[in-house]
Amino acid sequence: MITTIIALACVTFATRYLFLAKHLPFTIGPKFQRFLSFSAPCVLTAIWVPIVFMQNGELVTNLHNPYILGATMAILLALKFKSLYVTTFGSLAVFFVFF
Repeated sequence: MITTIIALACVTFATRYLFLAKHLPFTIGPKFQRFLSFSAPCVLTAIWVPIVFMQNGELVTNLHNPYILGATMAILLALKFKSLYVTTFGSLAVFFVFF
């Protein structure tokens, strides 16, 4: 078990080090940089969509779902204020009021 953890840590470090080390003769082309720019939104979407729309293994789309209300408020606040704190605390307040 510890061998697997160490091996995975080495693989993770190596893949990160290739992109971060400045002295390595390795550069990323503009197409690959553009391709990588989509990874963060994709990962975040893969995290929040099941949380908001799935409960107990079922798709939930009614408007009385506090997760959907909080997510909708987060989108609206983010578009209006462009502030991380306003978006976070405002959507949490809506979520807890309806939870």
